Amino acid sequence: MRNEKFDDMRPYCDEEISAAMQRISDSEYFPILSSFVYPGRDPEEIKAMIRAYTTIYEFQSQVMATMNEQIIARSIRRFSYAGLDCLDVGKRYLFISNHRDIMLDSSLLQYILYSTGRRTTEITFGSNLMSSPLIIDVGKSNKMFKVVRGGNRKDFYTNSLHLSGYIHYAIKEKQESVWIAQRNGRTKDGIDATDQGIIKMFYMGASCSPAEALASLNIVPVAISYQWEPCDQLKALELYKSRSGKYVKQPGEDLHSILTGVMQPKGDVHIHVGVPLSKNDLEPLSGLPNNLFNKQAALLIDKQIAQNYRLTCNNYIAQDIRSQKEQYASCYTPEEKEKFMQHYRHVLDSEVEDKKALADIFLGIYANPLLNKSKEYIMEHAKV
Repeated sequence: MRNEKFDDMRPYCDEEISAAMQRISDSEYFPILSSFVYPGRDPEEIKAMIRAYTTIYEFQSQVMATMNEQIIARSIRRFSYAGLDCLDVGKRYLFISNHRDIMLDSSLLQYILYSTGRRTTEITFGSNLMSSPLIIDVGKSNKMFKVVRGGNRKDFYTNSLHLSGYIHYAIKEKQESVWIAQRNGRTKDGIDATDQGIIKMFYMGASCSPAEALASLNIVPVAISYQWEPCDQLKALELYKSRSGKYVKQPGEDLHSILTGVMQPKGDVHIHVGVPLSKNDLEPLSGLPNNLFNKQAALLIDKQIAQNYRLTCNNYIAQDIRSQKEQYASCYTPEEKEKFMQHYRHVLDSEVEDKKALADIFLGIYANPLLNKSKEYIMEHAKV
C-alpha cells in the first residue's frame, strides 16, 4: 500500500528495485562492495546477479543477509540473541533499540528476523547519512526510510509530525514493523537513555491519548550489547573534545564510523528482544502531564534495555580499573584483563592534553552498562 504523502521519505517499493540494482552495479564502488560481500567471486558474475533482482526480498535475502554473515564471520566471535518467542509473527511492532553502531544495530536485528523466518522491519535512516547516491540506493532497497535531521524549531516540529505519521502508517496500514533508535545519534558514554522527544513524536497528531497512541504501535525495547564497543576510541575522543566546546563533525566522518564499526573486532555480540509494552503498561500513565508521561514512558523502555543488556568481561574490567578496586575480579581472567589493558593503553596514546579525563570517558563507555543494571541508577539518569 502506497501513500504519496510519504514519497519524500519512504523506502523503495518492488517496482523501483530493478532500476536501483542497475545503479548499484554501475557504481564505481561496486567492485569494493562485491569483494567484501562475495569474497573470491568474479565481480562481473556478481554484477549480473545483482541486476537480475526485482524485489526487496531478493535484495535483502541475497545481498544483505550475506553481508551480515560476512560481518559476523569476520568481526564477531560469538553472536547470540534471545526474546523472539515474545513476539507474535502476525503482529507488526515498533522496535526501539539502544544505539551503539550506526549500521550494525539495525542490520543485525534484520538478520535475526530474516534467518528465523520473520518479516524484516523498515529502518529509520538519518538524512545526514544520505551522502551519496549509492548509499541512498542500498539503504532504500533495504527498507530504510529518511528521517530529516537539523533545521529550526518550526522545521523540527513539521519533520517530527511527518515522521510520526509515517511510523503509524507503516505499522497500521502498510503492515510493516519499524526499527528506530532510542535517541538521535549513538550512545557514546555507555548510558542508554531514551530521548523523551522521541516519545512525544510517537503521539504527535494522534486523535487519541498519548498512552493509547503508544499502545497502538506495539513498542518492543531491544538491547544490543558488544564486548568491544564499535568505534570506542572515536566515541571517547568525540566526548573529550565536546567538553571544550560544540563538537563539529568532519566531512566523511559518519562514513568512517560506519566502516570502522563494520570492520573492527567486536568479540561477543548479543541482541535481546524485550517484551512488547502493553496497554496495561501504558494505561497507568494516562492523565499525567505530557512531560511526565514522556519521562515515565521512556523509563519503561530504558528499564528493559538496561536489564536485558548482556554484560561481558570488559564491563567488569573497566569498572574495576575506574574504581581502582577488584570488586569484579571473579568475572574475568588475567588474560582478558591484559587484552583490555592493551586496548586501553592504545587509546591513551591519543594526543590530548588531559589523559585522565580521556581515560575516565573511555572507561565509562564500558563501565556504565554495569551501573545501568542498578534500578536507582536508571531512575537517577532518566532524562528530564
